[in-house]
Amino acid sequence: MSDKKRFLLRIDPAVYAALEKWAADDLRSVNAQIEFVLKEALARAGRRAPDGPSDAASREEADDG
Repeated sequence: MSDKKRFLLRIDPAVYAALEKWAADDLRSVNAQIEFVLKEALARAGRRAPDGPSDAASREEADDG
């Protein structure tokens, strides 16, 4: 099973429809598209969260190096 956080999202049907079309155009699921959009927004805001354990390990190696 995935180690990703699960939560309920209430969303306007028109927004969902737009995300659904965008996801299909990019060959992603709606869930993956939402995650993609959120990560892009975090990066633009300078608040990017690590993608996973490999990012944390890379930062630790850079700090030690």
